[in-house]
Amino acid sequence: MQLRDLQPGDIIYAAVTIENDGGIPDLPEDALLAQPGTRGVLVNVGHVEMDPDTELFLVRFEDAAGELGPPVGCLAEELTAIAPGAKA
Repeated sequence: MQLRDLQPGDIIYAAVTIENDGGIPDLPEDALLAQPGTRGVLVNVGHVEMDPDTELFLVRFEDAAGELGPPVGCLAEELTAIAPGAKA
């Protein structure tokens, strides 16, 4: 499955380490939001305002307790639809 095929509510995974870039005001800048393989839920898909050709995925990642964190804007290269350990 490709990222463009996903719908809000679908499961998605971090492909890289994702840290707060300052966009989430209630968390320290550089706070760890997701490690590679962390499961999340796709909230919405949009586009970067300054570059409409670049898709932006709004994702809520699970923490260690399985609770969903704040919505995080991610680029396609930061995400995967393939579960860790699953074959593509």
